[in-house]
This record gives sequence, structure tokens and C-alpha cells, in this order.
Amino acid sequence: MRSSTISASAVALLSGLASAQTFTDCNPTEKSCPADPAIGGLQVTDFTAGESSYWEVEDGTTMTYDGTLGAQFVISTATNAPTIKNIGYIMFGRIETWVRASAGTGIVSSFILESDDLDEIDWEWLGSNNAAAENNFFGKGNTTTYDRAQYPAVATPIDTFHNYTIDWTAKSTIWYIDGVAVRTLLYDDTQTVGGKNYPQTPMLVKMGSWIGCASEAAVTDPATAGTCSWAGGAVDLTKGPFTMYVKNVTIQDYGCATEYTYGDLTGDYTSITATGGCNADGSASKGSSSSSSASSGSSSSTKSSSGSSTLSTVTGTSSGIAVGSATGTATLSAGEKATAAAVSGSATGSSTLAKVTTTSDANSLKKPKHEYGMLDLGVMVLGLGLGYLVM
Repeated sequence: MRSSTISASAVALLSGLASAQTFTDCNPTEKSCPADPAIGGLQVTDFTAGESSYWEVEDGTTMTYDGTLGAQFVISTATNAPTIKNIGYIMFGRIETWVRASAGTGIVSSFILESDDLDEIDWEWLGSNNAAAENNFFGKGNTTTYDRAQYPAVATPIDTFHNYTIDWTAKSTIWYIDGVAVRTLLYDDTQTVGGKNYPQTPMLVKMGSWIGCASEAAVTDPATAGTCSWAGGAVDLTKGPFTMYVKNVTIQDYGCATEYTYGDLTGDYTSITATGGCNADGSASKGSSSSSSASSGSSSSTKSSSGSSTLSTVTGTSSGIAVGSATGTATLSAGEKATAAAVSGSATGSSTLAKVTTTSDANSLKKPKHEYGMLDLGVMVLGLGLGYLVM
């Protein structure tokens, strides 16, 4: 995916001409930026149950949800670029999703991890190719070359749901299709330029679909010809609507934290500070612990470019995650925490992460607040430090 620094509303309005959907509000390699709220644990979203509070709908996006097919990203006009993003960041982690890509020449379905400084890890599907998926990566928004993509074979990704997984650590990134590793990128791979372009900063998960080539005129325009060629040609909107489906998403944040902060302007993973302990419900520091609203049928949500939103009212039980426990408020290296989590056994191979369902109020899963004195904090910091020395 081509990366640039633009606003979310511009992405939605200019998707037909823009070369990508990616952007950043504040680039921490250029200036000091706010801390990123962390998922800090396991987060499971079941879109067949309806809209989820773990995800934010981007401006100009209308989402619908089906009890069998899950979240539906629909393109029917030239300005459609339906996109949702998670409320929390991960500092290394494992992301699994069940996706059925959209059909349509010129249509691109995307599932990406992106950081504030434009590190990026992708799964993408071209609507003109029903025999392969694309995986790719970018470091610090470096688009000087476009030779990093690979296209592993997959049976009918447009007609069939498949499991796509990314396992991302400080040492390597592995892409899986249906539990089988199809690519491994090492930190010091030649394409990462000695690790400089290796994705290594806190990532936000985004997904959606967009128009890679808006018209026949775009095919011959030097500014868009390259993207049009990659997308397979110009879209024919008379053959739409074009829909991408996502059943569910499981995210395991290997960094045990409530927020991540850039310590300097390098964009190096060793400079990232992880503050706080593991988040028991995967809701990030500002989110709800409800993974989705339950629904036996379908629902929809819309966010207009003006920022107002209309959300569907769905009744039933709520789902949440009750995994892990808070570990205090000490500040440790994000790399140390992520490495510890990966070593514990969740970093390799294909795994199935369990979801705990509850019928109680989603807010009841939030962590209780505690007040600690200076002596308590000192003891916790010392204990955590000794724990990591032992590990």
C-alpha cells in the first residue's frame, strides 16, 4: 500500500485518485506526539454479532453487519472508501482474521497494521485476482521502491473466507494463510536496509476497501498509472456494488501496557516506552470492554464526514474478554515486555485464542482502580525488574 500524510476525510473523498488510504495525524519521527493507547492483552471481535466498540468508523464510512458474513465494506460510488480502525495499538503481536475479499477490477481490499511514523504491514487483495493474496511492508513511509510485495497463492479469496494471520516480533514478521506460513521477513533482511525499514513501532490495525483505479483516464495519467496497473485496471462501478467481508478479528498485543510512548525521533523499537500493566479486557485505555453487540440478523452504522454518527440499536448479550491481570503502573521497555510475551509461547505457529463470553454489563469487565503509595510503587518496580532479570 502506498503511504502518505493526509487527513481521514481527504482519504474518503479522494479515494478514487489517491494512491493509498494510509495517513498519520502526528509523525513522532518529526516531533513529539501524544502517547498511543495500548490494547495491552487479548482482544477478540466477532462481527457476525454486530458492531463492536473496539473499532472506530472512519469519516464517510457506512458499515453494515450480517449474522453470517460479518462486517461488510461496500463500494458503490467513486467516493466510497469504507474503513474502520481499532481503538488501541499493539507493540509487536499476533493478528488473525477471517476475510472474504471484494471482487471487481480496480477494487482493493485491505487489512493493515500501521504506526504513527508510517511503519506498515499489509494483507491486501486485488478484486481482479481470485487466485492470490498480497503481503507487503513499509518502514517509516519509505516508498522509494515497490518491490517488497509478495503474492502467495490462495484458493478463491474473493469467493471464500480464509484465515489470514500476521505474527510480528522484533526479530521477524511471519504471514500465514489458513495456518500455513507463506512468508517470513527477518529484522535484518536485505529489504529492511539493516533493520532501518523493518516495521518496529506501535501499530494500529485498520481494514477496509478502496478504489485503486477510478477511471480509464487514471490509467494513462502518469500520477496514477502505476497504481492502476497494480490494481488491475479501472473500476466499472456499473458492475457494483463491491463488498469485502470480515467475520472476526483476534488481536494479541505482545506489549503488556496501557500506553506506548516514543522516547525520541529515531522510530527505533528500543526507544519505545511501555507504561502500565496488561489490559485484562483488550479495550485499550479509552475503550469499552464489550467486543460487539449481539445480533441474530444484520445491523448498520454510519459516520459522516462532519463527524456525527448514527449507530444501530442492537439487543442481546454482550461479549468481552477476561484474560490476564493488571501488573501495576511501572514503566518498562516495550521491547522487554513484547519479547517476554513472545517467548511465553504465543509468538510462533498457528494458534486459536479463546474468547470468554459474559451476559453481564460490559462495563463490569473494566479493571478496578487502585491507589498506591510511593513504597508500594517502589516494591512493584523492583519486583518487575527482578522478574525480567530472571526471564
